Amino acid sequence: MRTLRFAALFGAALLAAPLAMTPARASEGGAELPNVNWSFGGLFGSFDRASAQRGFQVYNNVCSACHSLKQAYYRNLTGIGLTDEQVKMIAANKTVPTLKDDGSVGERPALPSDHFRSPFPNDLAARAANNGALPPDLSVIVKAREGGANYVYGVLTGYADPPAGFKLMDGMNYNHFFPGNQIGMPQPLRDDTVEYTDGTKPTLDQQARDVVTFLAFIANPELEERHRMGVKVVLFLLLLTGLSYSVKRKLWAGVH
Repeated sequence: MRTLRFAALFGAALLAAPLAMTPARASEGGAELPNVNWSFGGLFGSFDRASAQRGFQVYNNVCSACHSLKQAYYRNLTGIGLTDEQVKMIAANKTVPTLKDDGSVGERPALPSDHFRSPFPNDLAARAANNGALPPDLSVIVKAREGGANYVYGVLTGYADPPAGFKLMDGMNYNHFFPGNQIGMPQPLRDDTVEYTDGTKPTLDQQARDVVTFLAFIANPELEERHRMGVKVVLFLLLLTGLSYSVKRKLWAGVH
C-alpha cells in the first residue's frame, strides 16, 4: 500500500508540476497580475503551435535585440511546429562565433545545433548598451519569475503614464505590474510592432500572448510529454488498484 500511495503521489506530481508557471499574484509594489487563460495551463494543457510561431517572430524581430536565449537551440524550434528546412533557414540567417584555423575568432552561419545567438558578446557589453542595466536572459523567464506567464504578460502590457504625484526616476518607465512600478526597459511592444506572416492582427495583447506562449515553450519544452506521462501513470495506478482489490477479495473470500 505504501508503494501504491507513493506512486499515486508521483503521478499527481507529474501532472501538477507545470501549474507552477501560472499563479496570478501581485508583484511587490505592483497591481494584481492579469489571470490569462493559457492553452498550456492546467493538467491537460498543450502549446498553441500557431501562437508559439508568432511568438518566435516577436522574439526574433523585437526581443532578440537585447535579450538572449542562452539555454535554447535553434533545433528546438521544431517543437513549435516548424520543419527542419525552416529551422535550417532561420539558423543560417544568423551568425555565431567560431575559431579560425589561425586561432582568431571569426563568424559563421549558425546551424540548428547551435545555441540562439546572443545580442551581446558578454554582460559588460550588454550593460554598456543599456545604460548599466543587464537585460535578463529569457530562457526560463516564465519559470523564474513569481507569477510565471501572467507576470511576463503583465509587464509587456502594463506600460502607462505615471499617475499624478508619482516620482519617476530618470531613464525609468512606469509599469503597472513591475515591482516598484519603475522599469528601465522602454515599452517593447505596441499595436502593429510586428507584421504577422499568417495575417493575424498584431495588437499589443496578441503579440504579448504569443511571445509569452513561445517563451513558455522554451522554458518547458517537455511539458506536453510530462502531461502524457502523468496521465499514463495515473491510469496505470487506477488499473493496478482495481486488480489489487479484485485479487484481495478473491484471496480472502473464504476466510469469512
